[in-house]
Amino acid sequence: MQVLDAARNWAAAGRAYVLVTVARTWGSAPRPTGAWMAVRDDGAVVGSVSGGCIEDDLVRRVTAGEFAGQTRPRALRYGVTADEAHRFGLPCGGTLELLLEPAPDPALLADLAARLAGGQLAQRRVALASGQVDLLPGSATDSLFWDGETLITLHGPAWRLLIIGAGQVSHYLASMAQALGYRVYLCDPRSEYADGWNVPGTIKVAAMPDDAVTELALDPRSAVVALTHDPKLDDLALLEALKSPAFYVGALGSRVNNGKRRERLLQYFDLTPAEVDRLHGPVGLPIGSRTPPEIAVSILAQMTAVKNGQAGRSTAAAVSDPYACSVA
Repeated sequence: MQVLDAARNWAAAGRAYVLVTVARTWGSAPRPTGAWMAVRDDGAVVGSVSGGCIEDDLVRRVTAGEFAGQTRPRALRYGVTADEAHRFGLPCGGTLELLLEPAPDPALLADLAARLAGGQLAQRRVALASGQVDLLPGSATDSLFWDGETLITLHGPAWRLLIIGAGQVSHYLASMAQALGYRVYLCDPRSEYADGWNVPGTIKVAAMPDDAVTELALDPRSAVVALTHDPKLDDLALLEALKSPAFYVGALGSRVNNGKRRERLLQYFDLTPAEVDRLHGPVGLPIGSRTPPEIAVSILAQMTAVKNGQAGRSTAAAVSDPYACSVA
């Protein structure tokens, strides 16, 4: 969004710029495919495609006018040889293939921004030979595609995090999650907690936890973390969240308390063993966390690992919970 907003602002101000997308990587590339960067004609940069050296080279080429007057996209590869990889500071064996667009269509960028603001997934297709750019509806099963002639990237909607409970851990979790690009929602029907919620940029959902989960229509880019320590509230959120396509569902508590929670969910609610097994509880990675900010770090670390496909079921990951009645 930062790159998209900057590109639109530069276009509105009549400034020339180049939009750069990481189309393909080999080896230990610094940035993933789909990463965006925009370089303005005076060298201003938003976003990144590497650790810095490739950015420096692109800035040099843009400010020298190498792409001035061009309209069609072009592919550019860095790190093909060992000498070039060393020159541009790429890791051992790292190679990047970039797609450069010297004259993106402002109307299409505005269309993309509108789709993202509306919570839609969008496919952006760029044809190298013709320069044709199209925006199409996307789906959660879509992925980046590049065959050397056509680049298809997937955009939006924003990653979302629904936090149940407005306690201390929630304040730190919300702030840190926003720094990682999450749109954060807070639900707590307890006025004595909700009235003191003051994390800028978050959205309060005035509903019971199960209704909040339903209202948000969770998708594979959504996460739910229950932090009230009140089974009447946490369980309400979990029984709906565990049936949703949310990529992460977690609940704070000791191993003992989470074991009892799993038994309740199986015994009293219409959840299958497979759905209950999706629960990350105790929530977070076992990093010895004890203070509220440390617990928030452990939760976000686990969410990040799951989001990036680096973690599976975590029932054995015990986070030290200073608010639990008994910590195993």
